[in-house]
Amino acid sequence: MSPTQTSERVELGKFFEASAREFEAGRAAPEMFSTAVDAAWHRLMQTPGYAEFSIRHAGRVYGHVSNCGAGRISWVCTYEEMFGPLPDIWFTGADGKFDREASARYQETGEVWGEWNCSPAPGDPEATPKRRKVTVR
Repeated sequence: MSPTQTSERVELGKFFEASAREFEAGRAAPEMFSTAVDAAWHRLMQTPGYAEFSIRHAGRVYGHVSNCGAGRISWVCTYEEMFGPLPDIWFTGADGKFDREASARYQETGEVWGEWNCSPAPGDPEATPKRRKVTVR
């Protein structure tokens, strides 16, 4: 992993990819329940590379909007279909504290329940260049 590719940033990219699939399916904006991943999102938004990162992972530049709530996290199945089980960073706070109880509950039930205060906003897909599909031969 390069110095600029923290596990939080890697997971943010996966979240963007899962979010793109959720939006394409007409589902509601995915809930950002991890304060660690959200903190990485906030840091990245302040850099010149944010637009490229977002386009690479979501096919467009995502906005960051307030969307407070609590309950079952809706996009976990999509993430698991794409990448496998959620890693521990999703259950880690911005302060680095790991929530063992939430992680154990996820491992036992396959569901994540939590609180969130933001979501991605897809913006206008026509105003953003599409991500390039890579063909493996």
